[in-house]
Amino acid sequence: MPPAVEKITIKNRDSKTPRENSVRSINRHGYHRVAYREWNSIEKAVGATTVCVHGLTRNSHDFDPLARILSDDRRVICPDLPGRGRSGRLRGANDYNLLQYNLDISMVFARLGDDSFDFIGTSLGGMIGIVLAAMDNSPIRKLVVNDIAPEVPSSAARRVTGYLDRDPVFPDLEAVEQQLRTSLAPFGPMTDADWHRMARTSVVETEGGFQLSFDPAIAENFRRHWLMVYFNLWHYWEKIRCPVLILRGKESDFLTERLRDKMIEKLPHADVIEFDDVGHTPTLNAPIQIGPLQTWLDRP
Repeated sequence: MPPAVEKITIKNRDSKTPRENSVRSINRHGYHRVAYREWNSIEKAVGATTVCVHGLTRNSHDFDPLARILSDDRRVICPDLPGRGRSGRLRGANDYNLLQYNLDISMVFARLGDDSFDFIGTSLGGMIGIVLAAMDNSPIRKLVVNDIAPEVPSSAARRVTGYLDRDPVFPDLEAVEQQLRTSLAPFGPMTDADWHRMARTSVVETEGGFQLSFDPAIAENFRRHWLMVYFNLWHYWEKIRCPVLILRGKESDFLTERLRDKMIEKLPHADVIEFDDVGHTPTLNAPIQIGPLQTWLDRP
């Protein structure tokens, strides 16, 4: 059972302002910028540097509440994958693939200068973590996989492609929020304030209003290649030797009970924490989720 979460108190940390930084990465056409947000500094950190990587069309701001807490004693790095947030877009849809993301995150690792990292990956970010943690001489010290398995159920992929097919221009942030509340309804926990914040941090302003801050080509490539690219990472999963924590929303259609059991069977040393009344994905923005995660990360 996870530890009692009542002991975890989120204080007012508005004075914490992350630094905006970036690293130059490479793809088959040339170079592109990978932006990241850095909380705390290596000089002030006591715990391991922690890298947090978001889901398919999300961005680094998803980790703002978690980073504020973890950065009390850790340096926390939250990158934007290419084509999202402040990072550069790639030339073609086929360039958005797992191999490219692994290269981009490895470039971030190299820039940071640490020998090892704790890694928290949500959805697609978790798949990136699975591959990187399985590599020989991996710098990943501890791996947290948030609501994803080494394969994607076809029903879950179809649900995602349903809302990825739209790339609207929104007249105002209220319309953005309504769209997010609909398409990301399984996220949790989410308060009204959380949805307001997500709307503000998920868009770029255009001449006609607001658009979601991800390259539509990401959706095109996911629709075209999800079965081949995202479906089978089990051979990586079985090679992971570092401590692993699996986070799961009990109503998730991505990390089903069957896939959870298969993950544990193939990697018996993995720990599991599940959250009630949450689908895909746990948002890691409230004490009930942050508390058990923080306790696990701090465990020797």
